Amino acid sequence: MTTAIDYEVEYNNRARVPENPALIAGWARDAKAYREAHSGWRVIPYGAGARHTIDFFPAEDSGPIVVFIHGGYWQALDSSFFSHLAAGLNAHGVSVAIPSYDLCPAVSVGDIIEQMRHMTRELARLGRRLVISGHSAGGHLAACMLATEWRALDATLPADLVGAAYTISGLFDLGPLVPTSINSPLHLNDLSAREVSPLFWPAPSRGSLDAVVGGDESAEYFRQSQAIVDVWSVTIPTRFEPIPGANHFTAIAPLADPPSPMTLRLKQLAQR
Repeated sequence: MTTAIDYEVEYNNRARVPENPALIAGWARDAKAYREAHSGWRVIPYGAGARHTIDFFPAEDSGPIVVFIHGGYWQALDSSFFSHLAAGLNAHGVSVAIPSYDLCPAVSVGDIIEQMRHMTRELARLGRRLVISGHSAGGHLAACMLATEWRALDATLPADLVGAAYTISGLFDLGPLVPTSINSPLHLNDLSAREVSPLFWPAPSRGSLDAVVGGDESAEYFRQSQAIVDVWSVTIPTRFEPIPGANHFTAIAPLADPPSPMTLRLKQLAQR
């Protein structure tokens, strides 16, 4: 007999990791310290809204850029919590861009996808190779950017504008969120959830996908990453990897560490 999956338990990460307030406060503290120490960082606007901004931490004038899109279930946080995650790649001469975006319920998940497309097109003006990483909801958005047909949106853009996506505990099928409390600000139904789920889009024909997941995440987070790796492996190189001992909030910590396997993999993706 099959046991029904309790999606609330599987996806409510703040309940799964009770120490999350201290971890998020640590992000804010470390991010502020990194901005204060990195005098060369600047803000790049990509739209008219107050949150349509990119915190840009340059390392080389003409080298690749790794984008990090933050999580928060499309309803919380902004770029100011994550500046310190540029430290690992900056130490290797790789520039890092960390965007903000509007949040649900003021906008829809589909609106946020479009905002991240505007962000990516703005970074394209710099003429650099782009690798897009993201955590949780940001992993969803990173996958959406890899699966976007850029030439269809703008014939002046390169088809391979996004060279690779690196998702950390990402979400690619939003359907399971519909019956949970997480959906209250998202207002998704079964149809709209499927429409914004990259797992059900045409698989990308260019680039590569790394889907990593915290080793202490729920079974559903493992399923999500494994599913998109399996589906997209038909058309592009894909890679699945657990991060031992990491929960949903600590899975991103290696980005701040120059010798971490996560940082070195992103460096490799950016420079290949």
